[in-house]
Amino acid sequence: MTQLIQRRALLSSAVAASGAVVLWGPRRWLEAAAVPARMTIVAAENFYGDIIGQIAGDHVSLTSIISDPNADPHEYESSTRDMAAISRARLVVISGLGYDGFMTKLVKATPNPQREILTVAELAGKKPGDNLHIWYDPRVMLTFARAVTDFLVRADPPNATSYRNWLHLFETSYKPFTAKVAEMRARFAGAPLGATEPIFGYMADALGMRILTSKEFQKAVEEGEDPPARAIAEMEDQLRRHEIKVLIYNVQTVSPVTERIRKDAARFSVPIVGVSETLPPGSSYQRWMIKQLDEVEQALSKTP
Repeated sequence: MTQLIQRRALLSSAVAASGAVVLWGPRRWLEAAAVPARMTIVAAENFYGDIIGQIAGDHVSLTSIISDPNADPHEYESSTRDMAAISRARLVVISGLGYDGFMTKLVKATPNPQREILTVAELAGKKPGDNLHIWYDPRVMLTFARAVTDFLVRADPPNATSYRNWLHLFETSYKPFTAKVAEMRARFAGAPLGATEPIFGYMADALGMRILTSKEFQKAVEEGEDPPARAIAEMEDQLRRHEIKVLIYNVQTVSPVTERIRKDAARFSVPIVGVSETLPPGSSYQRWMIKQLDEVEQALSKTP
């Protein structure tokens, strides 16, 4: 409940700053408290869960499967607790493209004819072989928020007004994020970046920046393998020659190779920005993205 109150306080502050009207009052809180049972929603990853929570609030019982910022999401192992939540869920959210393939197995193992599955990659029109990290695409997350609202309105008509109002607040609080993207694109379009993994690919596209690190290198790290020696040598040369202005470093998929690259960047005075695959505790999706963009902006501002 404390996290819910903090989340709504953040949204209300953002809306107040923009001049919008907050359409939530004590009566709605009483109505929510009077609901005898809340429908269960399970999100494979906590950044999807955060957005669901911003829109659904205490009308639903929400579980996010992957939420540990210190763990490698690719190494997740299912638990009986997760299976129990999925078995009773009215909605299960999966990122797709194989990123969270374990969810398909859990869904099959827990039949529920009333359950709906929302695969975000399909919603966004992605296809096999595309970059897995679709939540780094600002457009995808807005589309996701609206799709979740459509589901909630259909599944819980008595609270439809609440869901629509909270979607409006979410969209308003999202605007500083998209404005930040537009501002940085205007300043830094074309800036060359390095990346230990493809995590930042969609965001780099939105910013108009170029990732020079070979896909061969990034894909190998993503799959838990060592990149070919020639790919490592190429990246080290790019750092040495300062062809890369900032190194984007995935702090959740660390290996001897990525650590070696990070040390090379530091040795050659190339700024390093750590990014994560999982939403940090106590943050919201919007604040998380803006914080990382702030760090990229500061790093680029220091480079010639």
